[in-house]
Amino acid sequence: MNGPLLADSVRLTRDAVEILDRRVYPFEVRWVRCATSEDVAVAVERMVTQSSGPLFAATAGLVLGAREARRDAPEAAAERLRAVGARLVATRPTNNHIRDAVHAVLSATVGTNGGSPDRDDAAGPAGEHGSGRLAGDELVAAVTAAARAHDEAYRARSAALGAHAASLLADGTRVLTHCWADAFLIATVRAARAAGKRLEFVCTETRPYLQGARLTAATLVEMGYRPTLITDGMVAAALAGGLADVALTAADRVTLDGHVVNKVGTLGVALAAQASGVPFYALIDAPDPLAPTAADVVIERRDGDEVLHVLGHRTAADGVTGYYPAFDVTPPHLVTRIVTRWGVYPPDRVKESL
Repeated sequence: MNGPLLADSVRLTRDAVEILDRRVYPFEVRWVRCATSEDVAVAVERMVTQSSGPLFAATAGLVLGAREARRDAPEAAAERLRAVGARLVATRPTNNHIRDAVHAVLSATVGTNGGSPDRDDAAGPAGEHGSGRLAGDELVAAVTAAARAHDEAYRARSAALGAHAASLLADGTRVLTHCWADAFLIATVRAARAAGKRLEFVCTETRPYLQGARLTAATLVEMGYRPTLITDGMVAAALAGGLADVALTAADRVTLDGHVVNKVGTLGVALAAQASGVPFYALIDAPDPLAPTAADVVIERRDGDEVLHVLGHRTAADGVTGYYPAFDVTPPHLVTRIVTRWGVYPPDRVKESL
């Protein structure tokens, strides 16, 4: 597809899945080749891809799983594909994109054991097959079609979300971002541009992987902007000093009662925004119907050693211990509005979008 490179960072080939390595982008444009579904799972765990990247990796990984099951009888193939799906879901527990993508593809092909988490899952051409009776090339074709349908539906939903987000931003708005909002940010920028609005951006660097510096800022430059970069610790000073008019982030998950779960540091952005009277907007495809409250969300804890390094170089002395909760939870009273594919909602009413 045309547009920023990060908008098309997972490629399914005849014999593999190629994933753009976001750990080294933009300094290197390196593709990690995954020959098996397990290779895809490991790549997601190791942060080769992040944000919505794992969603596309998961659907492509299921296609590899179907290819791996090509010689299996129908029931065995279905069981193998469900196991591949479970493995992919387990890679990153906080963001529900992988879970919902796996559910959509499996329910359209071999069936699942649970209820649909999303009213708009796209089964696509294979939708009539969710019986577990597919095998061989027929299974591969059905899973490939269902994966493609889900990916296309997600991109369409992101475009709708972007239009709603852009409606909140006036021409000339200075937007503070945190981490990498991926398809949501790209769609918002495109919608604002289509409406004749020119935005300005302030990006946090986002430790420890520097997604804001390497992914957000680089993509904004690719789209014709010249963003300002700040360290994570500068957010309060930047907002108090009037450097940005709104704070806008993605959300990895939003609960039905309006809690926003996102990259660690988002809570600090929201607190600083409230203290400075700056609106804080969170973008999410949809609230999670399986997470009524924040207590229903698993917060991923990554190896603290990751905090002790930046871009592969250790920055702390020997004997220092790192602590790394990968996400934090922002309570509803700190959130001005939650933007979904269906519209803009106060946090205490976001469940009405389902």
